[in-house]
Amino acid sequence: MNKFIAQAFKVEHDFWKYLVGSIVVFAAALVGQFPLLGAVVIKMISDGTDINGLNESTMYTILDSNVFLFLALLSFAVAFIGLYIAVKFIHKQKMITVATSRSKLDWKRIWFAFFFWGIVSSGLVLVDFFYLAPESYVYNFEMQRFIILAIIAIALVPIQTSLEEYLFRGYLMQGFGAATVEQYFPFAFLISLITIPMFIILNIKYSISYVMNFGLLLIVISVGVVIFQIIKVNNGFESKSFNKLRDVCQRNWTPLLITSAIFGLLHIANPEIDKLGYILLIHYIGTGVFLGIMTLMDEGIELALGFHAANNLFTALLVTADWTVFQTHSILKDVSSPKYELMDVILPVFIMYPILLLIFAKVFKWTNWKEKLFGKIEVPPQDDYKIID
Repeated sequence: MNKFIAQAFKVEHDFWKYLVGSIVVFAAALVGQFPLLGAVVIKMISDGTDINGLNESTMYTILDSNVFLFLALLSFAVAFIGLYIAVKFIHKQKMITVATSRSKLDWKRIWFAFFFWGIVSSGLVLVDFFYLAPESYVYNFEMQRFIILAIIAIALVPIQTSLEEYLFRGYLMQGFGAATVEQYFPFAFLISLITIPMFIILNIKYSISYVMNFGLLLIVISVGVVIFQIIKVNNGFESKSFNKLRDVCQRNWTPLLITSAIFGLLHIANPEIDKLGYILLIHYIGTGVFLGIMTLMDEGIELALGFHAANNLFTALLVTADWTVFQTHSILKDVSSPKYELMDVILPVFIMYPILLLIFAKVFKWTNWKEKLFGKIEVPPQDDYKIID
């Protein structure tokens, strides 16, 4: 069994607690957005702009990009506090056990992934700038604004990326992993596979209201309860078919795919999606799978922490565009027409990421891929998992 997922069994791991914990993190993130929303509203009023015209697409351009970046990243810091509260007080767990199966964070791993991907990703941008498509960029460097950007980004971007890794590759990876041992997990998993895409499609295509979303949620829950009772009365949960399904779901790949899908779909509100299309979600979900595989194989999120921080930080400092979620006073500005084709999906997700995994596997001597990625999740013997104080 994967040691990293197994750590969930050392603490309070009832799945409802992970749901409550996720709500705490979400609520903290909302509170953290108040300064940004307040600053935007004040700026609109001072400029004589009608605040009724405020929406996600206009919000990015109202404030100076450095001010916007600072206030936007501040919400992640507040959300991190929410995650700490959930881990400590709901699960009686230490943050270190959410991050790694080792006794302490391996900073050598973090720095290796950070500098390795920082150099590679920056090199790819510079090759594009100098040789492949120089016409797609303009020089955007302004010393004073760039210094302010660097201070903000270096201080807060690692907090943003670390929150996402602690939350998705740590907290929820362990939570969903522990949930797979529950008797009725496959039923809930199948219901989610059907209903979550339905909600996404309805919201994308028809932009349904919050009231309608809530009504649909009540209907789904009601139908789910009825189906559950019918299956239970007819002993369907004891059938050979359901037992086989339970065995398939009770594997490490299940929390890997669930957390990757959630991670990717949460980017659906990014302005890049409007400009490049929903095909970009393949990249986001694929990135989640890549970071999740890295976590399971290394039995800790250290490499994911370093990689994710480098990806966001070097990008924020090196290149920006008018249609990205974070528009910064970076060194370069991409002025090309936004487009995202099939090869833009295949190259990073299906070629570059596997190569990177092989490099990390060689450096850190990963073995037993089948067991760590597809091994069965089981409750350890009682003596092996005492609740951590």
